This record gives sequence, structure tokens and C-alpha cells, in this order.
Amino acid sequence: MGANDTQQPKELPMVLLHRLPSFNLPPNPSFRDHLRSHFHILDPHESPEPYDSFLSRHAHSIRAILPVGPTQISSELLERLPALELIVATSAGLEHIDLPACRSRGIVVTNASSAFAEDVADCAVGLLIDVLRRISAADRFVRGRIWPVEKEYPLGFKLGGKRVGIVGMGSIGSEVAKRLSAFGCTIAYTSRNKKESVPFLFYTNVRDLAANSGVLILCCPLTEETYHIVNKDVMAALGKEGVIINVGRGSLVDEKELVQCLVQGEIGGAGLDVYENEPNVPKELFGLDNVVLSPHRAVMTPESFEALFQLIVGNLKAFFSNKPLVSVVSNE
Repeated sequence: MGANDTQQPKELPMVLLHRLPSFNLPPNPSFRDHLRSHFHILDPHESPEPYDSFLSRHAHSIRAILPVGPTQISSELLERLPALELIVATSAGLEHIDLPACRSRGIVVTNASSAFAEDVADCAVGLLIDVLRRISAADRFVRGRIWPVEKEYPLGFKLGGKRVGIVGMGSIGSEVAKRLSAFGCTIAYTSRNKKESVPFLFYTNVRDLAANSGVLILCCPLTEETYHIVNKDVMAALGKEGVIINVGRGSLVDEKELVQCLVQGEIGGAGLDVYENEPNVPKELFGLDNVVLSPHRAVMTPESFEALFQLIVGNLKAFFSNKPLVSVVSNE
């Protein structure tokens, strides 16, 4: 082999890591090392160069961007990246990404809902069981040494046989339905479109779904159409014994109306992992034993992060190899 036949190291494809200074990839050094072994990761916050000049210098080489968590992908940022073809989101929700601008540019977007689906579904069912059986409230009853004084504790409610309405029958909603079907619940759903492969009863709107359900579980993404999709009318349709579980986004629910309905006993309870103004939670909820609160942790397990890492690498490898992507978001 001659000197000119020596193979040169293959240049790694560039991927822009887009994050706020306070955000980073989950603390898994092996994943970061694995990512950097396959791709040239550009992180402006690791460079002494000013952000704008860093971005301008690399703009024409960046074909893929990896936004961390809810970091905004605006139309203005997209305009600065003329070679961009792919956004690999690290979240299930995409409200932080300007999807219409992506569609107009032909930029493909992937999300992480399939990586998070099982763990979020587990959390949703856990919240529901907790609300119905009053587990967290019972824990406070025992720890507060109230049991020896009051003797009796209020009855809980059986999960089996409940009519459950799922708002959003995507990967997370499907996993919720699978779990609750095993409990003997009757499942119905509403979604952007009726899904022919789904055997459950479909309702075209949330109010009708609520009127025919005892529980509403919110799994859908937050969009202009789904903002406050659960409003006062929906809560009234759900009724005084109805329960709302939200593992989607806080603004899917009109939080002020929800608080009022819970305080006045107009619905039966709620299990909330997300809120409208995180990390601020309405103080009126703190004293309610029929409300279970979680600090937006439904996806937070080592297993879900491992699945996320595999999904990110899988999508990026497929893209740079001109193969089908793993979790493309519909352009509909």
C-alpha cells in the first residue's frame, strides 16, 4: 500500500447541542462519551467564543440539532441554521419547538415519547391508585399520629371497573390503557384522530368523554388546540366524583378552575405531576387529602433515560446513514 493510499480518519458528523446554561444532558458520562464517539458535538456553552459568533461560524455545517429538555427552538434560531435538516428532541412534548417553521423548511422532528411511555404510564396509574385509595393521605394520617385519636379513616374507592377517559392515545396513552385494562377498567379516549387499530370507544371531544367517564387521564401534547382543553365545562361534565390525572403538561388544564372545583367539592380528586407555572403550585391544593402532587417526575427513572439515550443515538445514526428514523413526529 502506497503512502497516498493511507485511509484518513472519517470526519464525524456535526450535531449542535442546544441548551440553556443551566440545562445539560442527564448525568451519564458513558452516554456522553458514546455520543461524542459517533458525532462531533458542538456545545456553545463549552466554548470561550461568544455564542453568536460560535453559531455563525458553524451554521453551514450543522445538519442536526439536539435540544436539551424544554430549550426553545424558535423560528429565529432556525433561520440562522440554513443547513439544518433534523431536530432530535429529548422530551415527549414539543411545545418549545416552532413546528410550523420546521414544516415550512422541511426539517424533520423526532421526539422521545416512546422512550418515556412506560414510565409515564406507570406514574399515571400510580397517581390514580393513590387518589382513589387515599394512600398519601393515609400515610400522613399514620405519621401524624392521628390514628390513635380518630380511630377511623375514610373509605377509599376501588379502581377495577372504573370508566377511564384517556386524552391523547399516543404511545403514553396506549401504555396507560394497557395497564388499566388489566385492572378491569372500561377505557374510552379522545385524540386528534380516531385510531382504527385502537379497540376502545372514541369520542370526538373531551367534554363528551368526560361526561361518560369517572376518570380523565391527560397524556396529550400541549398545543394551541389543547391549551386548557380541560376547562370548567369539562370538569362539570366529569362530575362530583370524577378524578383528573395529569401527566401531560400543566396548561392542558385550566388550573384556576381546577383549584376552585377541588376546593368546592365539584370534582372528586386529582393526581398532578405537572402545573401551569412550575415550580409554583397553587397553595390551596396543599391541604386537600383528595389531591396527590408530584414535582414533574413522571419520566425520571434510570430506565427511561437509558431508553432516551438509545433513541437519540438511534435517530442520529439513522439520519446520517440515510436510513429510516426511529421516532418521527407526524407533520399533520
